[in-house]
Amino acid sequence: MSDIEPILQSARLWRGAPMALATVISTWGSAPRPRGSHMLVHADGRLEGSVSGGCIENEVLALAADVIGGAPALRRTYGVSDGMAWEVGLPCGGSIEVLVQPVSDAGFPPALFETIAAARETGEAIGIATDLESGRSRLSENADDALFLNLYTPPRRLFIIGAVQIAQALAGIAQTIGIRPVVIDPRARFLTEERFPGIELDDRWPDEALAAHRPDKASAVVTLSHDPKIDDPALIAALAAPTGYVAALGSRRSHAARRERMATAGLDEATIDRIEGPAGIDINALGAAEIALSVAAGMVKALGRPKA
Repeated sequence: MSDIEPILQSARLWRGAPMALATVISTWGSAPRPRGSHMLVHADGRLEGSVSGGCIENEVLALAADVIGGAPALRRTYGVSDGMAWEVGLPCGGSIEVLVQPVSDAGFPPALFETIAAARETGEAIGIATDLESGRSRLSENADDALFLNLYTPPRRLFIIGAVQIAQALAGIAQTIGIRPVVIDPRARFLTEERFPGIELDDRWPDEALAAHRPDKASAVVTLSHDPKIDDPALIAALAAPTGYVAALGSRRSHAARRERMATAGLDEATIDRIEGPAGIDINALGAAEIALSVAAGMVKALGRPKA
């Protein structure tokens, strides 16, 4: 559930209002949204999230209105095999099953939103179990204790080393795709709220900052400063942790020199190979925004790989 954050924010904003929660509980074929995806619906018609990328949203909104009005939790299956495939189905070729619950103790208790949010803040995974017959959800301690278990993993994080122009664009892209950016730079004139509005900033030296933030498999560390005094300690700290994506901006020539410095610092070849350099996917990028896009693409690709 990498896109749960907007749902949690809306649940907090709408606290106390009648709401319904729609969840994808099964998928077949080319489903547009993965199992576990949510759409939260307010009684006044506002919504957050998606269960189909738009194909069946109107139908699910109608079910949500029924549930908010007092109906019990409802389950529906949509797909190309339905007689109304082009009206409320999935003409893109997949099928999904959706559960719509009231946000209440009889369905999805409102307190569970805060429980999920608190677990994410502490970097813990949390499971919510749902009895599909009754439509009631609760905190789960056992993966086998329910027909449907939704696992909410810690948020993906991006630690950007160097508060340069590319960092401004990269931080914005990360926020858009649900990855929490933190910009780290000991140079106060670069690291300002004006240049990075709404972004977490850390003015410690990168190795100290990363030791405090403790990057994990759901984290990325990208160095952008072009200053080895700043970038190299960050890379060494990132490689000492189970960081999911480690990358450094620069040419192939500068990366060759970087590898030599890492070897001199005592890192073995296999460890150094974890650094993607030059950072990102080659899209013939020009300018800060396009370079940031290529780096973001490389990060998403790496963090999406199955981890042992």
